[in-house]
Amino acid sequence: MSDWKAKRFWKEATVEEGNGGFEVKLDGRPVKTPAKRSLLLPTRAMAEVIAAEWDAQEGEIKPHLMPATKTANAAIDKVAVQHAEVADMLADYGDCDLLCYRAEGPAELVARQAELWNPMLDWAQQALGVRLALREGVMHAPQDSAALAVLRDKTHALSSFELAAFHDLVSLSGSLVLGFAAAHQARDPEALWDLSRLDEIWQAEQWGVDEQAEEMAAVKKDSFLHANAMFTLCRQV
Repeated sequence: MSDWKAKRFWKEATVEEGNGGFEVKLDGRPVKTPAKRSLLLPTRAMAEVIAAEWDAQEGEIKPHLMPATKTANAAIDKVAVQHAEVADMLADYGDCDLLCYRAEGPAELVARQAELWNPMLDWAQQALGVRLALREGVMHAPQDSAALAVLRDKTHALSSFELAAFHDLVSLSGSLVLGFAAAHQARDPEALWDLSRLDEIWQAEQWGVDEQAEEMAAVKKDSFLHANAMFTLCRQV
């Protein structure tokens, strides 16, 4: 019995509107989350992506080939039931945002951080209404409490589906500002990912590429881009 694996049992995956959202149905039966909750999706666009994942399954079901379904399940089974806790955890990144902590040297790295990261802090001031202060070195220094309160409110305002995607945008990049920039489509998501890896890219230029580290980074990049796509689907019709 330990070798038993779920296999495709349906002929067609479809999308139907109802119950205040959109459902994916397998031969007319609605898909459930692992916790047996209704997989009720906020937009038809997201539902169609998830339906396509189910339709693409052949033979044995492979959950790792269904990333949109996995994110939607997390939004319903995990984020929705602890929305405030997840929002607080992500908002805390604002007090230690990657973009604020600058190298003490060498001068070339300091200059590159200023050239590429400062415009994102400028964007945050314009789009989010906060100006985060710079720090030299890695020692933590708290940001202005009023600015953090603004960022916290904006994080809490996200829906459970948005917050599930936002979780990966922030945690993978190490930056609340970059997470919001992705959510606002302020920059190309691949460019935002590269900004989050500025220090690693600079180190590779100096000392050569660490292939194992690059492989891990590629996996994280794929997850970041998937999270960006899912956040976008939350706001499409």
